Amino acid sequence: MNIYPLDKNSYIFPDPNYANDKGIVAYGGDLNPNRIMTAYLNGIFPWYNESDPILWWSPNPRCILQLDELKISKSLKKTINKNIFEIKFDTNFRNIMIECKKIREGIDKKGTWISNEIIDAYTKLHEIGFAHSFEAYYEGELVGGGYGVNIGNIFCGESMFAKKTDASKVAFFHLVQRLKENDFKMIDCQIPSNHLQSLGAKTITRKEFLNLVKESSHNCKTF
Repeated sequence: MNIYPLDKNSYIFPDPNYANDKGIVAYGGDLNPNRIMTAYLNGIFPWYNESDPILWWSPNPRCILQLDELKISKSLKKTINKNIFEIKFDTNFRNIMIECKKIREGIDKKGTWISNEIIDAYTKLHEIGFAHSFEAYYEGELVGGGYGVNIGNIFCGESMFAKKTDASKVAFFHLVQRLKENDFKMIDCQIPSNHLQSLGAKTITRKEFLNLVKESSHNCKTF
């Protein structure tokens, strides 16, 4: 199918069920907070390289983590119990994104989707209460964590980084505990990876995911 071009004067997205084989729903538009949140509420997210137009995705299959299915290895459990890291939430959002950008640039020499434009856009989402960070500190230094967006009772994870062994995993564990305490249902992990699946993530069909997103809008939770 042809990829749908977005109108900058409208926040309407095409039906994600008709994404192309790669999972791309549309292109163009902008990163206005209203457009981004409309996308998430329709099971869509932006993901593109700096040299590309904004691409909007709804992949099939979709990777999710049901909170009660989180798997913690024995070694990670020992690290958690040692309380090596101080865990915080929403105290250093922009720097979390900057560190995620640095890590991705180090992994992929072609660049990262976490552009300055993306950082600015998601920082605005954070300022109005839709985007959140989970953070690990060691001796006062930010050494791991990640960020994401909450819709209803779903936390949409975006990226993580670690500058010290297990820092991001410990922060992620505490994120899951916080979400459970606040009656969230799951984490949207978007694209499957061996790392996420080792933590208990699984894949479901796009249709199943979109149904969960629709249900989540009736169960709004506070992060």
